[in-house]
Amino acid sequence: MSTTTTAQPTVSTWRSALLALLVLLAVILTVYRETALAMVTIWYRSETFTHGFVVLPIVLWLVWRRRALVARLTPSPSPWLLMVFAGLALMWLLGDLVAVNSVTQLAMVAMMVASVPAVLGFSVAAAIAFPLAFMFFAVPIGEFIMPQLMDWTADFTVLALRLSGIPVYREGLNFVIPTGNWSVVEACSGVRYLIASLTVGTLYAYLNYQSTRRRLLFVLVSILVPVVANWLRAYMIVMLGHLSGNTIAVGADHLLYGWVFFGVVILLMFMIGARWSEPEYGLATSDTARPVSNASGRPSSTAGFWLMALLFAAMAAMPMLAKHMLDPAAGDDAPQLVLPDTNLPPWQAADAGAIGFKPHFLNPSAESNRLYANGDQAVGVYLAFYRGQNYERKLVTSTNVLVPSGDKAWSQVEHGAASVDIGGGLRSVRFAELRRMGAAPATAPERLLAWQIYWIHGHLTSSDYLAKVYSAAYQLLGRGDDSAVVVFYTPVRGGEDARDTLASFVASQYGRIDEVLEAAAAGGRK
Repeated sequence: MSTTTTAQPTVSTWRSALLALLVLLAVILTVYRETALAMVTIWYRSETFTHGFVVLPIVLWLVWRRRALVARLTPSPSPWLLMVFAGLALMWLLGDLVAVNSVTQLAMVAMMVASVPAVLGFSVAAAIAFPLAFMFFAVPIGEFIMPQLMDWTADFTVLALRLSGIPVYREGLNFVIPTGNWSVVEACSGVRYLIASLTVGTLYAYLNYQSTRRRLLFVLVSILVPVVANWLRAYMIVMLGHLSGNTIAVGADHLLYGWVFFGVVILLMFMIGARWSEPEYGLATSDTARPVSNASGRPSSTAGFWLMALLFAAMAAMPMLAKHMLDPAAGDDAPQLVLPDTNLPPWQAADAGAIGFKPHFLNPSAESNRLYANGDQAVGVYLAFYRGQNYERKLVTSTNVLVPSGDKAWSQVEHGAASVDIGGGLRSVRFAELRRMGAAPATAPERLLAWQIYWIHGHLTSSDYLAKVYSAAYQLLGRGDDSAVVVFYTPVRGGEDARDTLASFVASQYGRIDEVLEAAAAGGRK
């Protein structure tokens, strides 16, 4: 009889492998330092993502707990992961071209995570799979679900108030009860509670359960509980204000009450979850007793680790070279955007101040806001043109909206999508009905109907995502990032259909608007 032994990795092998990994990670952080700095900045300024500061220490602690098992594995690079790195590098480049932080940050963190199996091998990565996956909680992402959470919160609060016998009049996210006016704003969405609960709940599930089924179930609970808890929190705050004559749970107080309530709910969730906890199977002893499956029984040479680290580092740096090559396509001169004063017959230019509305689009390269009248009808046209976009100035962002939350002049009470004849074909546009807040001149309209669509090098779309895709594609083709938003708006009055007014104007006049945008795009090109 004969026995076969598997060579154990030496200290020098692990030292070379870890040093090569650390150098590769340092290169990634250096190449993408602006992306990393943007992440840290968001952690610092946003309470929603402050937990990002503790993610890396938690990851290092989780890896340290597995050190006995990992030390018995043989590090072996995975060259074929160069293809994965190439895909992540392209992902970062596309995200950077359209200035989407979440995409570039996800790509950078994914590169750091993929560096482990790339240099150390899949057996090592599998042993620390959860700590590597937990790294993604460092990416400040999730606020895109805020509008939906706000809608759900408003739906539940209004329903609960009515079931409590309180009459409610609702318009959009604003509602009125006999004792006062309330509105669901960003702070009421519950996204902070949800992200915090998901992060802590995922870690809790990993540490307290061993079966995949229980872990996934608890993660699901950590998603549902904060959502429902936020609904109850909003309802209770309104009820406290109503029953107290608006002396408590108003202003900053309701935020404090919300966090206290959330803390109690999460504590109860953990206490209940602890009843089904599964103690870990002797981590300290089992790592030395449990058989180890290793993809490769032979360690790589020192040169092999450094060669792989060099190749992966070179691939990670490729987007910067591509970005440098694409930069000259952008024009330096500011575009000229001039809507005609009178050349839209039978529509004539009028005083835009008569309506007093201007969409909230920040830092455009050029913008124009004109009002046109045709008898009793009036239509406003707003254009905001963007060129040389970056993370501070870009067309598609959550802060560029028709009406910002908390606006003192207008409030959005309805929104959706509509199919409109634009440019000789049916296009989907965003529509919104706006209501004036506060006092206004007797002749000023109380409500507006607005249609919004993006113009990307002549291509029209109402989708934020498609607008980003088209912009990235045109930049890759060397045509720059010229983009614009087009907003048409008209008063909503009794006895006439505002949709017909807008449809008539757009069908007859969009060609002239498109000429203005094309002229702006043509100007300043080198």
